[in-house]
Amino acid sequence: MARSNKLVVPECANALRQMKYEVAAELGVPINQYSTGGLDTEFAGELGSIGSVSYGKQYYGDLSSREAGALGGGITQRLIRQAQQTIV
Repeated sequence: MARSNKLVVPECANALRQMKYEVAAELGVPINQYSTGGLDTEFAGELGSIGSVSYGKQYYGDLSSREAGALGGGITQRLIRQAQQTIV
């Protein structure tokens, strides 16, 4: 069965992205918050800053399955906790 990564509420994309970075920091999983769009940044400090920092699609292939699962599980736990607090 094909999966869809479309968000039910597209306006929440930034909040979910921020939550991903917070959970990753809590778990000690090293992921970059900013993408440089595939630009070579080896000499960026000497040449100046890159004009635009994007939140585009990022490559997470260096994460192990265990790290990715822990990250997804942490996000799910946090979302459930927030929903329970809203209901109660």
